Parts: sequence; structure tokens; C-alpha cells
Amino acid sequence: MHDMKSHISENSYRNENSCSCCSSNLSEEKSPLWRRRQLITGSVAALFLVAGLTFSFLMHLKLLSLLMFAIVVGVAGRDIFRKALQSISSLRLDMNCLMSIAAIGAFFIGHGEEGAAVILLFFIAESLEEYAADNARKSIGTLLHLAPETARIRRNSDEIELHTHEVAVGDTIIIRPGEKIPLDGHVAAGHSFVNESSITGESVPAEKLEGDMVYAGTLNEEGYLEIIASKKAENTILSRIIALVQEAERKKSKTEKFIDTFAAVYTPAVIGLAFATFLIPTIVLGYSWSTWLYRALVLLVVSCPCALAISTPVAMVSAITSASRHGVLIKGATFLEELNKARVFVFDKTGTLTKGRLEVTDIIGFNNHSENDVLSLAASLEAQAEHPIAKAIVRKAVTESVPLRKLNAFRAFRGKGLKAEIDGTTYFAGAGNLFDDISIQIPLELSQFEEEGKTAIFISDQHSAIGVIALADRVRENAQTVISKLKKLNIQTEMLTGDNNRVAHRMAEKTGVDRYEAGLLPEDKVHVIEQLSKEYGHVVMVGDGVNDAPALAAAHVGIAMGATGTDTAIETADIALMHDDLSRIDYLVHLGKKTMAVVKQNVTASLLVKGSLTVMAVMGFINLWVAVGVGDMGLSLAVILNAMRLTRVKA
Repeated sequence: MHDMKSHISENSYRNENSCSCCSSNLSEEKSPLWRRRQLITGSVAALFLVAGLTFSFLMHLKLLSLLMFAIVVGVAGRDIFRKALQSISSLRLDMNCLMSIAAIGAFFIGHGEEGAAVILLFFIAESLEEYAADNARKSIGTLLHLAPETARIRRNSDEIELHTHEVAVGDTIIIRPGEKIPLDGHVAAGHSFVNESSITGESVPAEKLEGDMVYAGTLNEEGYLEIIASKKAENTILSRIIALVQEAERKKSKTEKFIDTFAAVYTPAVIGLAFATFLIPTIVLGYSWSTWLYRALVLLVVSCPCALAISTPVAMVSAITSASRHGVLIKGATFLEELNKARVFVFDKTGTLTKGRLEVTDIIGFNNHSENDVLSLAASLEAQAEHPIAKAIVRKAVTESVPLRKLNAFRAFRGKGLKAEIDGTTYFAGAGNLFDDISIQIPLELSQFEEEGKTAIFISDQHSAIGVIALADRVRENAQTVISKLKKLNIQTEMLTGDNNRVAHRMAEKTGVDRYEAGLLPEDKVHVIEQLSKEYGHVVMVGDGVNDAPALAAAHVGIAMGATGTDTAIETADIALMHDDLSRIDYLVHLGKKTMAVVKQNVTASLLVKGSLTVMAVMGFINLWVAVGVGDMGLSLAVILNAMRLTRVKA
């Protein structure tokens, strides 16, 4: 039986770089179950085995029963013997050799029924492994067919339907209600809600307005959209996810590599032990050669490391494919292992623990000026600027339906603020240092907001204060919950930020992180990660994947938030969260621990069962039927079913 990982690699990913419209063979519907080769072969072999047993034990027709058993071996064992010969010629003995020797030996000592049973049950065990590999292949096939193969394009006032490979960047794609979006692009016209669960794992549809990004494979639920294609079919977010998941499922973790190395040494050792089990009692001690040859054959079968070989990869594949369906892209099994070992989680502040977008939090009016007056004046002035503070104030005015006023004599003071005339009166808006030269007293509220870590904008005319607007980058709703859950797992939490110490301190209080480092440049964050690695051994860094790229690379595991927004995030991180949802961190930690628990269960069960049956085989307590039925087929099935539980881990 071949290794689970090799099986998937050979049969599932031959077209790893193909887009959905060119890879239909990866997910094309299989033939009806009764036509499948494995089922036909297994059924025919089973019928001949039953016939052979009937002829042997009920009718006592030994020669005819032997012929039936030989047919079973010929039907079910064709591939097994072929692979055994290949392994012998390459001097790399494998499980097929063990089974072939056992079956031939059983016939040689007059146990043809058991030799036939060995081959048939081993064939069934291989089919079970292939079934598990098919499940992994189907998960990729599902991804491959998320995006439609054609797109409706508007060219020269006409609508035409083209294959997605024929659509050029800049073409206008028409998307009607209920249709899937074929390519990445931005909304040029229309308004709708788009179900992006196939990419982000987020079940709540996202509202899409003019200028918003949309992604291939997502579902337009109700509105009409016109989309300008921004990427070719082979470069969409979905295509890259597929390619990375395929690559991840081929990358082996340290545990998998150890199991592979162990199996390579183990198989020849078992064959040697079986020969010793036969030769020493018969030649040295003079015991019955037929009895000890039979025990040696049982030992060969029971020691087959099939279940052990697939115990780790089947769990890793199940976890990685399950994560991809929840909007979490894991680039290799080794990162699941590292997550389980992590002793400290490091979070970037802006865009990770916070939303990364300034919002107006407070508006205070002075001298009988209402909040609407203050907001109207500030937004009118800031509408001429492009910085994030200006955009946040204007966005607040639009949300509150506050009208903007006409400006004259607009002037910007770099690093300080703005001034302009409105209805013949000069107004100012800016930070505290703007008002040093115009002899206007800064209200206490301005200092109070700054103490709270907020950005404060002061509005005045030439004579007195009119009001103050405070802005802040809001903490993500579930940030405190995620930090709290990590602490309960005895995982240290730390926040890194380029902001000043006062802002960092306030944020640390709100989120509950254990420690924080403020005023850091990107290279400083790398130094902190390196220091934490020395202190804790295994460090996980969570950032936005752009300016945090060096720190993400320096950590044992780098997790990028909101990877749909940036190609850099998908490329630099070891794990990419396709949606801006911190709760996925909790899911990842849970998945990592669950995966490694399943791996340990599988490996432990394989070793215990194999070890027990080995002792029983040498002592003559079990026969070939039990050896292959329990020790090989039964154990392989148990390992696969246990690993498939990982597909039910919820985000």
C-alpha cells in the first residue's frame, strides 16, 4: 500500500496550475458506484472466495477450491504483485512485498483460503485508503468549480459570452442576480449583496457598492452588477487559493517525515524478523517447520505498517482542506504542528487588533454650536484633503446626512491643519499646534481625548473655539474574547505597534494583551520576534501581511489577516485568513490542537494494535484472517475514520 501523501499527489493534483475551466478532470463526476473498478474487482474476488470456501469446507473438493482461491489472488492481487516486483527491483521493499510473500507462503503450506483472504482484505484496505484520498481530491474539485467557466462581457454596446481565459483585464462583466462572479474585479456600476463564503468563510453576504472589490467564485445574491475585470483567470484569488492548498497538502510535516523514514526502515526489518521467526525455531531448535512458517507469515501480515503510514497524512490533509472551506489558507502541515507548540501570540495593532480605519467617536460643540454645526464645518474643510482623518470626518457627515458648505480661499498647513472662508467667515480645523499662532485657547477636552489615545481635531473661527472632533481606530469586536481564550490556554499575548506609548497602553488595556511594545519600525518588530523566539521557543505572529511582512517571516508561524485585500498577504504568510475575523485565530488554535491529538491517537493506536498482534502472532494465538482483517484493513479503516472527524471542526 502506498503512502497516503503519494497517492494524493499522483492521482489528484496533476493539473495543479490549471484554472477551474481547464481542470474539469479533477472533479468530474465519477461513474455510478457499481461500475467502479475497485468495487467490481472486490465483488468478483469475494464471490470466488465464498465459492472456494464452499467447495473446500462443505463439499470437500480440494482441487476446485484451490482453483477458486488462486482466481481470487489473480483478480484482487494483480496490482499488489506488480508493485511488489517493482519494489524488489528497486531494492525498496514495501507493504506489497509483505502481503505477496504471506499469500504465496500460505498456499505453499496448504492454507490457500488464508492466502486468498490476505490478498482480498489487503485489496479492500488499499481501496479504503484511495477513498480517503478521493475525499481530499473532491475538496479541491469543489474549489475548482466554484468559478463559472464563461463570463458575459459588454463590448461595443453588445453582450457576448466568452470563456474566462478570453476575458481581458479591463473588460466589463455583466452579473445578474443569482449568478456567480467569474473573475476578480471592482464594481463599476450597481449595488448588491455578495456571498463570499467560498473565499472568506464568512456566511453573512457582503454589501457591494461602486468601487468595491469582488472575487471569482462568489455569488451575487440579489442586485445587478457591472464589474471591471482586474485579473486574468489564472491569477484570481480563488486560483491562487487552489494552487496553495494543493501545494500545502504535498508538504510534509516533521511527524510525517519521521513516519516515512520509520516505515522505510521498518518494512525490511519486519521481513528479517519473520525469517528469524521461521529459521531459529526450526533449524536451531528443531520445531515443526510448517507451524513456524505459518507464524512467520502471520507476523509478516500483522506487521504491515499501512495504518501507521497513513495515520499522519490523512489527518493533515483533512485539516488543511477543512480549513480552506472556512476561509483559512494553511500553506503546509508543518504549520499545524507549530500552532500546537506555540507559547506566545504576537499581534500587530493597526488592522489586526483594530479595524485599521479611523472613525469619529466624539463631537463636542462650544458656545451654543450644535454637533451638526461642528461636523458640517469640519467636513466642509476636510473635504478638500486626502488624509485618513479627513476621509473619516467626511464619511461621518455623509452617514449623518449633514450638508457640506461651499469654500473660498482654501489653504492647507502641512502637518498642522486647514483654513478656508465659508460665507465670508474664516474657519480653522486641525491639531493643537495649528492654533499656537492665532491666540485661541485650546479647550481641555482636546487634551483629554489625546490622553485617551484618540486623535482630536479642533475647529474654530478667528475669534473663538467652535468645537472638537475625536477620532480613533476602533478595536475589533472579538479581539478581547480571542485574547482571553489564548490566555486560558496559557499562551502569552503581545502587541506590537508603531504608535506612541500612550496609544499602545490604552489599546493594551482594552484588549487585555499581556505585554506591548510601542514606537516600533518594521525592523524593530523583527528584533522583538527574534527575542521572543529565544524566550518562548515557538512564536506566532498575526498581522495584515503588508507592512508586517518581515515580522511574519521571522515568526515560526505568520498569520495574515484579511488576505483577500492584498496579494502580499497570501504570499508572505504561512497561514492566511481570507476574512478580517479574529475569531478564526481561535478556530486555528483549536484545529491545530485537534489535528495533533488525532495524529497521536492514530499513531498510538497503530503501534499498540500492531505490537499486540505481533506478540500474539509469534505465540500462535492468531491466524492470517485476523492478522489482515484486524491488523491491516480494520486498523486502516479506524485511522481514516478518526482523521475524517477533523472535517467537522467548526470555525
